[in-house]
Amino acid sequence: MFDLTGKKALVTGSARGLGNAVAMCLAQAGADVVVNYVSDSSREPAETLAKAIRDLGKRSLVVQGDVGSEEDVKRMMATIEQEFGGVDILVNNAGINSDRNIDTLDLEEYQRILQCNLLGGFLCCKYAIPYMRKQKWGRIIMMSSLTGEQGALFGQVHYASTKGAQISFAKTLARTVALDGITVNCIAPGVHMTDRLREILVTSDPHRMDATIERIPMHRLGTSEDIGYAAVYLASNEASYVTGATIDVNGGIYMR
Repeated sequence: MFDLTGKKALVTGSARGLGNAVAMCLAQAGADVVVNYVSDSSREPAETLAKAIRDLGKRSLVVQGDVGSEEDVKRMMATIEQEFGGVDILVNNAGINSDRNIDTLDLEEYQRILQCNLLGGFLCCKYAIPYMRKQKWGRIIMMSSLTGEQGALFGQVHYASTKGAQISFAKTLARTVALDGITVNCIAPGVHMTDRLREILVTSDPHRMDATIERIPMHRLGTSEDIGYAAVYLASNEASYVTGATIDVNGGIYMR
């Protein structure tokens, strides 16, 4: 069950954080994994992740690219096509945030978040889908967020709006490619401790951490692997009848 052997996965923004865990979980389930990173500072952790995947006996390719750049995405997909023969599983994980509210947020910053979080997913889907259509099989997973469903807790309207848009994007795309053997779903993480979240909840204001944990019925944060396991399920044959859905992995902090 949940055997991804022979499948080729691309996890964008996978050098660190949730993407790193998703990539490892997919590899542990049998997939070969393309590790994507954007900045020079992420190259080393990306290479470390790729080595860990190879140590599992799976193939791994490290590809630099900004998902918000059409030129970079085209180059990235061409490299994957050449080295791996294409992509079966696309996890649009790459995303950025900043600790600003409407009073301190300017247009340039808003557009920067949109470029990565929303346009990046669009571009990766656009250039991955033709290969998936050829083989009549594909899995697309959008990494949304609790904030896309209930709004952000601390005023980050730029981030929350992109995450909400990802859910609508996934529903519409799911209908578009349903007859092509491609499913499109979202994962909506709750509060999972990553380096980025540590900056927001701990470094900027320690009281935010206590306030956040108090709102979670389980009274604890999630792990990055919780998200990885959800991705493995959505990428599997067992999830072939699941499309246009959003899987909440949040400890009960938001219940629909």
